[in-house]
Amino acid sequence: MNRIVIVGAGQAAGWAVHTLRGQGFGGEIHVVSNEDQVFYERPPLSKQVLSQEAEIESLNLFSADQVNDFSVTWHKPDHAVKLDKADKTVHLESGKVLAYDKLLIATGSRARVPVSAWSSMHNVCTMRDIKDCQKLAEKLKSSEHIAIIGGGWIGLEIAATARKQGKNVEIFEYGSRLCARSVSPEVSDFLKQLHEDAGTEIHLNATKLHLIETADQKIEVFDANIKLKQFDCVVVGAGAEIAKELASQAELEVKDGIVVNEFGQTSDAHIYAAGDVAIHPGLGYCIQSWANAQNQAIAAAKSMLGEMTAYQDIPWLWSDQYQCNIQILGTYQPEKTHQVIIRKTSDTQITFFYLDEQQLLLNVIAVNDSKLVKLAKRWMASQRELDSTQLKDPDFNLMKLK
Repeated sequence: MNRIVIVGAGQAAGWAVHTLRGQGFGGEIHVVSNEDQVFYERPPLSKQVLSQEAEIESLNLFSADQVNDFSVTWHKPDHAVKLDKADKTVHLESGKVLAYDKLLIATGSRARVPVSAWSSMHNVCTMRDIKDCQKLAEKLKSSEHIAIIGGGWIGLEIAATARKQGKNVEIFEYGSRLCARSVSPEVSDFLKQLHEDAGTEIHLNATKLHLIETADQKIEVFDANIKLKQFDCVVVGAGAEIAKELASQAELEVKDGIVVNEFGQTSDAHIYAAGDVAIHPGLGYCIQSWANAQNQAIAAAKSMLGEMTAYQDIPWLWSDQYQCNIQILGTYQPEKTHQVIIRKTSDTQITFFYLDEQQLLLNVIAVNDSKLVKLAKRWMASQRELDSTQLKDPDFNLMKLK
């Protein structure tokens, strides 16, 4: 095998390249990127970088010397527009045609904008890449009244960042509660209280939103044609669209994302996928998280070299909002949940446990308790039966249950 082509240059692509070289692959690696900035992590964009507590350079996964040592052939900024499985070639927007022995699709996802006209409004922003972050950071300097459309993780993180800067913030969520797809009603209530205590106004069931740009480029937000308020800036945090077009065009097996097996392999034996764009092999849907992008890419890269490495990681993600570090391990499964235990050890430390009928842990959300998350991961991996009384008792030392 002489040439591997990677489409995408984010977290998954970076760790794939790192792994390929680390495993001794000496052939050509070609990386196609639609951004000039490559191999960087995105989670800090809506937090530390947006608040200017961290520099753009801090996002880099690897040092400049490391990237240089990878000996990558770059195609940037460029865009893959066609994948020919029969010829094993990728056609780029620039007109280049790249042949491959193995191909990794790591195209990730992009910000979803529910109404296309919103994208052309001067003071409407999204948050997906460095350019988005820089644009929003600049807008925040001159904005006092901020509207955020979407009460998911990205919207809540931006709300927290803006409130800490003293901005007036209002959140408009389509659903009946915050982060409804990923957490239980108890956690949604906790998040709502957290933000309301910080001074953010939250509008739930905002199902008929309209944005109107005024002559002076302010944004008027209407719900069901009732004028609500005028804002200096509107941030659309309404979820993500999976960038699966290349796979669909090539007629790979695609559902909400690209279907892969535990080795990251698609329906074509020479094509792999990892990160946001790839469906988690154990769960059946895409996981948009830092850990998933990294670890699925590492497994896929090893498998591409013939060291078949299964990826079945328990989903893990985190969010920083105000004084809270919120970590989620596992997935919200209401149909399997038999018991909910809430453990509160202090005003700033609370954990939500979700057990099935066998007293096995399905999901845990921990606020300001990273040690407990590490322990819970071991419980899940070993299928340990848990005692709900011990979990709930704030005086019981859970570290005894190792």
